[in-house]
Amino acid sequence: MRLEGKVTIIMGAGQTLGSTVGNGRATALLFAREGAKVLAVDRDPASAEETVRLIGAEGGEAAAREADVTDEASVEAAISDCAAKWGRVDVLHNNVGISVAGGDAVVTEITTEAFDRVMAVNLRGTVMACKHALPHMRRQGSGVIVNISSIAAVENYPWVAYKASKAAIVAFTQQLAIQNAEYGIRANVILPGLMDTPMAVDTRARAFGRPREEIAAERDARVPLRNKMGSAWDVAHAALFLASEEAGFITGAALPVDGGASCRVG
Repeated sequence: MRLEGKVTIIMGAGQTLGSTVGNGRATALLFAREGAKVLAVDRDPASAEETVRLIGAEGGEAAAREADVTDEASVEAAISDCAAKWGRVDVLHNNVGISVAGGDAVVTEITTEAFDRVMAVNLRGTVMACKHALPHMRRQGSGVIVNISSIAAVENYPWVAYKASKAAIVAFTQQLAIQNAEYGIRANVILPGLMDTPMAVDTRARAFGRPREEIAAERDARVPLRNKMGSAWDVAHAALFLASEEAGFITGAALPVDGGASCRVG
């Protein structure tokens, strides 16, 4: 019960369609299992409600809230609702991100619309969620922010907007950490590698018109550790550690969860 009594907000607590669990839903479930109250926020209200249903079936406490991270007003309303419902905001977990689904491409082919869309979801959405959660945390004199970047921030990655946005998340998290340390607020960032999640695998299969199994096999072959992608639970357990008091003296850290892929950098 490492988060017993903590009020947590999971931005992107639903998931896209697929045969595996997504990072946001896995984290919401794990946080609830560890005693947290969970506000499951997603632009798809049915998906957020499904996450809440799963938490409730295990005896946890959760509520769903619809919000689109590209709409600051809806993000602010979701965070305000959380504080009104449970009296505080202890953990903010920013998990929303897109790449292929947003039209990302190599730099010579990227469109203005696709670039702006990916940056709005991946970077601006996280910034705005932090903007509205921080006042609650500062008043409390405590809080934890866990952001999701990607190993794409540091490795050779083909598409320009996703890489730029995820590299920016690392820098932004470091800024959050140093500028909010005096308030007792910690901020850390996770860099997932190749994960077997609906957004990473099923979305590519649909976008490229290829079997899921082929996409998964190609990704597995690129992972140093056991030639097998990680799962959403690997990311969720890393987020749990960073959100818990076990990481009470850790802030500004960038934690790879990548099966050794980052060892190849450089």
